[in-house]
Amino acid sequence: MKRKKILRNSLLLMLILGTIVAYFAYREYNRKSENVDKLEAEFELTTDELIREFTENEQAATQKYAGKVLQVEGQLKTTDVDDKGNYTVVLGNPALPSSVRCSIDTIFSVEKNNLQINIPITVKGICTGFNADELGIGSDVLLNRCIIIQK
Repeated sequence: MKRKKILRNSLLLMLILGTIVAYFAYREYNRKSENVDKLEAEFELTTDELIREFTENEQAATQKYAGKVLQVEGQLKTTDVDDKGNYTVVLGNPALPSSVRCSIDTIFSVEKNNLQINIPITVKGICTGFNADELGIGSDVLLNRCIIIQK
């Protein structure tokens, strides 16, 4: 009799714990990321300043900027569109190979901005890393979930 009671209570406890774990897993899986437009930029700088910090000391710059919201101003080098229609805006000095690559948030429309090459623009996004120059083609600072700031 005592053994059946212990088994029943153990099964009930496992069922309750399983339900709690499933609830939190479902909530985390379906969590929406916060819109960058509503986030305050932790750092405001130019593309030249950002690239210089990463090329001089990548480790320190990564510690300082990784996962942070940055507002970066620079000259538009180019815009790219991948197969799925996702935009990447590339900022930096056209005479230099290094740049800041900004993956535009999918809820933001690039077409509405009528972007022109070699015109200064400001972009806000989350810093996700740095691709160091190993082949002589230029280094890239990577920003994700970016939006173009209207001035």
